[in-house]
Amino acid sequence: MRNDLVLEIPSDPAAIEHAVDLVVRRCDNSAYCRRKLELNFRVGLMEALANAVLYGNREDPGKRIRLEIAFLRYSIEARVTDEGPGFDPETVPDPTTPENIERPGGRGLFLMRNLMDEVRYNEAGNSVTLVLHLEPPTQLDDAASA
Repeated sequence: MRNDLVLEIPSDPAAIEHAVDLVVRRCDNSAYCRRKLELNFRVGLMEALANAVLYGNREDPGKRIRLEIAFLRYSIEARVTDEGPGFDPETVPDPTTPENIERPGGRGLFLMRNLMDEVRYNEAGNSVTLVLHLEPPTQLDDAASA
């Protein structure tokens, strides 16, 4: 994956929104569909970073999260890597099933899978790559932003 933007983020939940805002602002002059960036990408990236801070690094201030972004012609890729031991995403229960609906956990993974076009984990389970395919703006998008 090429890296157009690389950030090292502290294991602090307060750092998440700032990092996501920075990445989305970098897309301002792109040909990307604003709506998908502001909803799908923003929420998916926030969930990935929150999982890295809370579950991967367990909010350990001595650990960092690496965020790598690739701005491609009609897609954006984000890799989030924490310093934790990793996990197996296949073992996380589906939060939408009746037996899990009241249980905490799994909602962030569910959101990432449903908002992004691709979600891939490394073998260790401490790095996730999110891919969102974006179409160039239509004339309707251009008129709405004017």
